[in-house]
Amino acid sequence: MSVETTATLARPDPASVATAVSILKQRFGDRLSTAAIVREQHANILTWLPNEPADAVVYAESEAEVVDIVKVCAEHKVPVIPYGTGTSLEGHINAPVGGICIDVSRMNRIIEVHAEDLDVVIEPGVTRKFLNESLRDTGLFFPIDPGADASLGGMAATRASGTNAVRYGTMKDNVLSMRVVTADGSVVTTATRAKKSSAGYDLTRLFVGSEGTLGIITQLTIRLQGIPEAISGGVCTFPTVKAAADAVILTIQSGIPVARIELLDVMQVKAVNAYSKLTLPESPLLMLEFHGTEAGVSEQSTRFGEIATDFGGGPFQWTTKPEERSKLWQARHDVYWASMSFRPGAKSIATDVCVPISRLADCIEATQADIAEMGIIAPIVGHVGDGNFHLSPLIMMDDADEVARVKIVIERLVHRALEMGGTCTGEHGVGEGKIKYMAKEHGEVGLDLMRKIKHALDPDSIFNPGKVLG
Repeated sequence: MSVETTATLARPDPASVATAVSILKQRFGDRLSTAAIVREQHANILTWLPNEPADAVVYAESEAEVVDIVKVCAEHKVPVIPYGTGTSLEGHINAPVGGICIDVSRMNRIIEVHAEDLDVVIEPGVTRKFLNESLRDTGLFFPIDPGADASLGGMAATRASGTNAVRYGTMKDNVLSMRVVTADGSVVTTATRAKKSSAGYDLTRLFVGSEGTLGIITQLTIRLQGIPEAISGGVCTFPTVKAAADAVILTIQSGIPVARIELLDVMQVKAVNAYSKLTLPESPLLMLEFHGTEAGVSEQSTRFGEIATDFGGGPFQWTTKPEERSKLWQARHDVYWASMSFRPGAKSIATDVCVPISRLADCIEATQADIAEMGIIAPIVGHVGDGNFHLSPLIMMDDADEVARVKIVIERLVHRALEMGGTCTGEHGVGEGKIKYMAKEHGEVGLDLMRKIKHALDPDSIFNPGKVLG
């Protein structure tokens, strides 16, 4: 079974591909693989989109090598698909017309830590967990946490965010500068390390979120934060999803500086309890975390508890003990696997939307009604502090009727979010999976401008074809 995409792409000349592979094989030796299993591992495996492998995978170890690969591919007009850790969820790493996959996971050096300036310079293959482990002795950390141990280059490419975004923002707020290899093999530095600038176009944010369609990221300078003096976290139950969402809205509107605020519906709580061996009350649930001083997090936790009570929720059970908080948040990060175990044999499909926070409760309630109408199993979890939530239908892929019903629910979800002034994806990105919604979200004029930018920077469309714009 496959999910349709909107674009019909022309395959490159097979002879040109063979020539490019031959040249790169001579230069990279065992670091180039054409083995089927390697190529398939470097294509989509986490969603219901088909696995579309590249013709070869090359493991780059430096910016100079990325330049070399891009120049060879540009000369022979062969597609280039960047790969970090493969945790993206909308088919970003697929090669729908073949080409060369550049695996940058070995470009994983931390180049410079500027503790006094609260920034760090890294290569794109550095992963989130490795970075924070390396920074621990500095008293600093990188706050963007999408759950998966993704590469920072991939996180920048997809404009990722995660559980901490309500306080610390998304990747677009935390990348100061990048070095990017462009389609002719040139290397552009998008900005300086200065915290702000009004000099020229914002090239950094042009490439952040471009999903590998405009260039290949080879270096990043990212913001860091001081590790908080104290952290409190806990859970709070509510009678309904609407009550929980309304409590979130008032919390944000009241200016309480919550660091994380996550919503789990009843189905998701049941899955988490079973998988992570917890005993959370099986009702709509908020998981929260506050960062600051001992007195500050205590005051914030108390104030949130009062708000929860006003909406029939509570009590808010919170703790500052690291081991208790870690167990809770690990369970939150494991919701994908928890959902998978909830229905053995099913495929878990993660999709997301984001709406203005005032429409959050309406969007979730309408989605739950669709789930019930279509008779599917689809847990909901979300970074609701910024209006972003995820739907994870569990599908028996050999059941055509069930697949059709899930498609209907997802279509309704996305169109509902757009009609509410939201977006088709808050953090997963467009990839192949959500191309068909781009015109409705951006309009034809906006989409045409994006196409002009793409053509100007990548006239032969060698960078990650079939993504974002088709």
